[in-house]
Amino acid sequence: MAAEITYAEVKFRNASLSAEVKAPPKKKDCDHHTQKYPPWLPWLISLLLLLVCITLIITLFVSHFSHNQEELKTLPQNATEWLCVSVMPPSKGRGWMCCPMGWRFFQKSCYYTSTDSMTWNDSKKNCTGMGSHLVVIDTEDEQVFLSAWLKEEIRYMRKDNYYIGLSAQNVGQWHWVDKTPFNVTAVFWRIGEPSNVEEEKCVVIHWKEKKHWNWNDLRCDIRSPRICEAAAITV
Repeated sequence: MAAEITYAEVKFRNASLSAEVKAPPKKKDCDHHTQKYPPWLPWLISLLLLLVCITLIITLFVSHFSHNQEELKTLPQNATEWLCVSVMPPSKGRGWMCCPMGWRFFQKSCYYTSTDSMTWNDSKKNCTGMGSHLVVIDTEDEQVFLSAWLKEEIRYMRKDNYYIGLSAQNVGQWHWVDKTPFNVTAVFWRIGEPSNVEEEKCVVIHWKEKKHWNWNDLRCDIRSPRICEAAAITV
């Protein structure tokens, strides 16, 4: 007997093999808000900058004035009156050079002739104490000016010699008190001078010469008047 075969009908539904993929939600764009400044802010900043500039100018002016006042106190310290000369053309503003009353002004320097007499070393110390130094002569114009001035002074002083800032540590080796190089082309010795001997190592101006060739070396312990020099004060 043959075996019975049973057939069964099986139906399959089609299934989608691709999975549905959901895209992530888009991010919302950030809102860009422009920051607005008050309209008066630029004016305030400009005003502050202007005030800063004015403050700096005032500070510099006060500092400069105070510095000049300190200089005025040191040339000399006991001076209460000053003689000032205008050195700037009116078109370029104001500029003054000042010397203590009783001093002479010439080419940006102040000069003083003493009424008392001292040795050369004491004369050097005395000028230094007044904020100056024994005169240093390095041009013919300066020598001519001093010679003419001394000829005026002798009507009152009756002094023959005035110490200047020239001396020698070794015979014939002359040097100035302020370290200015000694220029052999700008010297004004009297005829026959300097003696260049061991005993005579300090220099004076001898006013009695007719011309301005009037330097003379002599002993440093001789007591004579002196000429002091200092830079004029600019204000």
